Amino acid sequence: MRNRTLTKRRKILIIGICLVLLLPVIGMLISDEVDWSSFDFLIAAVLLSTFGFLIDFISSKIQSRRLKGLALACLIILLILIWGELAVGLFGTPWAGNELKAQN
Repeated sequence: MRNRTLTKRRKILIIGICLVLLLPVIGMLISDEVDWSSFDFLIAAVLLSTFGFLIDFISSKIQSRRLKGLALACLIILLILIWGELAVGLFGTPWAGNELKAQN
């Protein structure tokens, strides 16, 4: 019974990730403002899958509600910060395509 529940949760997780990745596709069809390359979709899929399965792992392994909530909150904040950095360069790192300029 437990195996069936895990499989169902993982299917729901994968469907959720696909639905989130459909949002930029719809945005690209509606507007010229959204311009994602296949590399953008690949990075988003890897990022969402990694964090999704980490959230699933934490949810299933940690029993304490307080510790589970703290771990999930930290993970979600980390996801938002990484996504924001990759999207608009919140911190100006080379990850976002910003080059470090030599200071004189």
